[in-house]
Amino acid sequence: MALKHIVGLDHIVVLVRDLDAAAENWRRLGFTLAPRGTHSAHMGTGNHTMMLGPDYLELIGVLTETPHNAPSRALLERRGEGIERAALTTTDAAAGVEEIRARGLAGNGPIDFGRPVTLPDGSMTEAKFRVFQWPIEEAPAGLRIFACQHLTREAVWLPELQRHANGAKRIARVEIATANPRRDAEHMARLLDQVVRDEADGALRVPTGGDRGSFVFLTRAALASRYPGVQGLPAEGAASLVLVTEDVDAAARSAGPAAIRIRDAVCVPPASANGVLLVFVSSL
Repeated sequence: MALKHIVGLDHIVVLVRDLDAAAENWRRLGFTLAPRGTHSAHMGTGNHTMMLGPDYLELIGVLTETPHNAPSRALLERRGEGIERAALTTTDAAAGVEEIRARGLAGNGPIDFGRPVTLPDGSMTEAKFRVFQWPIEEAPAGLRIFACQHLTREAVWLPELQRHANGAKRIARVEIATANPRRDAEHMARLLDQVVRDEADGALRVPTGGDRGSFVFLTRAALASRYPGVQGLPAEGAASLVLVTEDVDAAARSAGPAAIRIRDAVCVPPASANGVLLVFVSSL
C-alpha cells in the first residue's frame, strides 16, 4: 500500500558550484528561471526554480556554510555538480513523517522554511514550505529523498514561469546508474511503499505515485546503450533527467550545438548541463 501522504515526484534538486553561472547556462538551454531566491538562514542556500506542470526543477547553490548544507558541500567535493536529491509531494508533512516512522525509519521533520518571491507586478511575497526527510543513509544509489508540502503554491507555480522555449512540460523519469539495479530499486520501493517494475532493457522502474515521474535504476552499460555517443556519463548515481516537451524540435533549437539527436529524443550531455544528462522526449 503506497504512502498515504505522498502524491508523487515533486521536484529534482540539481546541486551547482556557482549559482549565477548555472542559471545563465540553463537559460541558454531554453528554460525560464524564477528570480534567485534565498532560503532561510539555517539552510544557507540559494536557488532558481524552473516550473513545469505538476513538478519542477531546482538549481541550488551553497551561499553560506551551515550544518544543514554540510552533506551538499561534501557531495560537491566528492562527485561534483549534478542531481543531488529528489523531492516527493506530500499533502501533510507532519503526518507523512509519522507514517514513515511507524515503518521503522528515523524520519526528520517536519521542518518549515521559506524564501522571498518577487511577483510579476514587482510586489513581494513569500514561498513557504514544510518538509520531512528520510534518513540520510537511506539513499538508493546515493540519491537522497525528502518530501515537500507547498503551503503557498500560488507563489511558486506562476503561469509566466511555466512557459519555456524548449517546450518542457513535466518530468518523465530520473535515471540512476548503479552496479546493482535490483538492490537499489527494491530499496527505493521500500522507502516509498511502491512496487518495482521491469523494463524491456533490464532497467527497473519505481513509480512515485499517480502520473508523476518515476525513478529508473539501471547499470551504466544500460544507460550508455540508451544514449549511445553521449560522453561523461557517471559510473553511479542519478545521471539523467528525462523531460516531456511539447516540441522536440524546439528543445533541439534551444540546446543549440549541445544537442544530440538519439532516435526521437534530444539529449544534452552532462558537460553542458552542470553534470546532468538532460533528455527531451515527446511523451512519457
